[in-house]
Amino acid sequence: MFDFHMHSTVSCDGHDTPEKMVAAARKMGLKEICFTDHVDDDPLGDSSHLQYTLAEYEAGYGHLTDDQVKLRFGMEFGLLSNNQPLLAQRSRERNYDFIIGSVHFADNVDVYFKEYWKGKTVLQAEQTYLQTTLDCVTAHEDFDILGHLTFLSKARVHPTHIPVNLETHKEIVAEIFKVLIAKGKGIEINTSGVDRCGAYLPAPEYLRLFKDLGGNIVTVGSDAHTHDRVGQYCFEACRIVQDIFGHVCTFENRQPIFHKL
Repeated sequence: MFDFHMHSTVSCDGHDTPEKMVAAARKMGLKEICFTDHVDDDPLGDSSHLQYTLAEYEAGYGHLTDDQVKLRFGMEFGLLSNNQPLLAQRSRERNYDFIIGSVHFADNVDVYFKEYWKGKTVLQAEQTYLQTTLDCVTAHEDFDILGHLTFLSKARVHPTHIPVNLETHKEIVAEIFKVLIAKGKGIEINTSGVDRCGAYLPAPEYLRLFKDLGGNIVTVGSDAHTHDRVGQYCFEACRIVQDIFGHVCTFENRQPIFHKL
């Protein structure tokens, strides 16, 4: 199967080398993987530690091949409502196969950390994050899929770790999906929340809504930052995607490839 979201030591928070990640994918029996290392943009500070350099990327992947697993090379870009020029610059620097647009910051702070949650109820934190996501996907063009829509559910400092309830936020989620669909963008089912908040990011009901609204581009990714999480729950996620869409997507040269399941 496929894992189209993972981070090696090329990412600021990756822990294992590209070679070790590929070996793990081979052991898992994956057909195709994509490295999607972080380019994040801190709205209030120095972002250099959150972004790989092109030289670091080429040193990590320029020589990398495998005769069992098809390798793709991409980027996970942290969307802000005003950093379109940075995405345009970074997307042109090499021939990427795939770009995930993800939202990690809201109210100018990383939602993964306690500063974001100060003074907010869980409902307010979710509303702010989803509104920020809508603003970001509306502002940006040069990405391929929206990553981990319900990302904040797995934050270590989340007060309850209860997944974001679709029915509570259905109106704004539908607006996010309508923007993505109008722009020809997709979503991913990210498996990293399964053992952290008890849900895929986003959960299957979100994927059904995306399909009902006309969306058909969907990828599967583990969001692995260590070799032992490569492909984790990806086979199960593909079965969910099979039931809803009948296919899953990979990307080559920024174009979706539809694999019937």
